[in-house]
Amino acid sequence: MSASPHSAPSLATYTSLRGRSVFITGGGSGIGAAMVSAFVEQGAKVAFVDINEAASLDLAQQLKADGHAAPWWRACDVRDVPALQAAIADAGAALGDFAVLVNNVASDDRHTLESITPAYYDERMAINERPALFAIQAVVPGMQRLGFGSIVNLGSTGWQTKGSGYPCYAIAKSSVNGLTRGLAGSLGKHRIRVNTVSPGWVMTERQIKFWLNEEGEREIAHNQCLPDKLQPWAVARMVLFLASDDAAMCTAQEFKVDAGWA
Repeated sequence: MSASPHSAPSLATYTSLRGRSVFITGGGSGIGAAMVSAFVEQGAKVAFVDINEAASLDLAQQLKADGHAAPWWRACDVRDVPALQAAIADAGAALGDFAVLVNNVASDDRHTLESITPAYYDERMAINERPALFAIQAVVPGMQRLGFGSIVNLGSTGWQTKGSGYPCYAIAKSSVNGLTRGLAGSLGKHRIRVNTVSPGWVMTERQIKFWLNEEGEREIAHNQCLPDKLQPWAVARMVLFLASDDAAMCTAQEFKVDAGWA
């Protein structure tokens, strides 16, 4: 297997993912790009949206240069729900009904309690909470036609460990488990599984650039059970498992990938 900059080490292959259509929100960089790469390398037909057009183009070109099928992608601001659902519809027309949806898109911009206005709160929810629900709404009819499906919602351990500096983000991410458990029962009768994956402090370029300092290094050493820094590919690997038939009886659950922090 050739390796792109976002690739994991050569680990498990999930044959059930080959040829299946997968949609990922926020797939152009960071954890999302690692997931796009991981699914492409499994032989899945991948579509993604991201607001960062340059990063998305670079990712698609790199995967193609590595000998893989280029993913379908579109620059999309997920705050625009009609645009998001239109992208899902257009990608589905090109690739077929989606067997897998990964609700990854998020923004953990720092803010204080005192600075929050109703408009800022609504904008944070429009990025970190609302897209997941409406993406699910858009893919479920196709999953019903297929007779199965896997939805993976990205949560966070930050609010669970009482992380500070992003109360709106904490509110949005704490709601992810409610979304997962609130839909698992009604969708389960269609063999559509819904799970949450909650990462710890993942060393994306953004995290390293803005927040990894000497104090952060000490926090990692003190709080993680495992000594290695958490990389995007490790989160992607858990998502692959939950998307695959190997996880056929896993639903309504939260799976943490945090090196033991939480």
